[in-house]
Amino acid sequence: MSSIDLPVPVQRFDRPIVLVGLMGVGKTTVGRRLARRLGWPFRDADHEIEASAGRSVSEIFADFGETAFRDGERKVIARLLETGEPMVLALGGGAFVSEETREVVKANALSVWLRADLDTLMERVSRRNTRPLLKTENPRAVMERLMQERAAFYSEADLAVDTGDGSHGRTVIAIIDALAHHLTQETSS
Repeated sequence: MSSIDLPVPVQRFDRPIVLVGLMGVGKTTVGRRLARRLGWPFRDADHEIEASAGRSVSEIFADFGETAFRDGERKVIARLLETGEPMVLALGGGAFVSEETREVVKANALSVWLRADLDTLMERVSRRNTRPLLKTENPRAVMERLMQERAAFYSEADLAVDTGDGSHGRTVIAIIDALAHHLTQETSS
């Protein structure tokens, strides 16, 4: 499918799309596919932070702590979004918790909350040991706590899409359908 095959409101949409949700939900993988489908660039906030800092997210957490990481994260996200250029941007799981980051996203982009159940998330995050917040004796308990704590923040996203069976292709289609519906509602209001 080409971008011509997209619903007309989506073809005309030209603001950044920001994917939010818990680690392991598929923001990066889905984001890459969505960007390709739209013909837009893809950016991953964690990769942008690492490039800016010259070190990995894990190293930033270990050397400076979560507060310093979140401060740098907020600045990088603001810099990316304030250009106004169409892109798909995947945020780290905790980024949307920051009120300042949510405000920047709301002012400059359309946000999509990707959701998945706990078992799916745990299966995905267990594939790699690169998640600083899950380097604990009971990562499942941490993930469950994060789901509860962050749901209220994620629910402020413009759209919410369930990742369902985990098919990234179906998730991209669901995002495009939700975006088309949202844009149609927005123009008819």
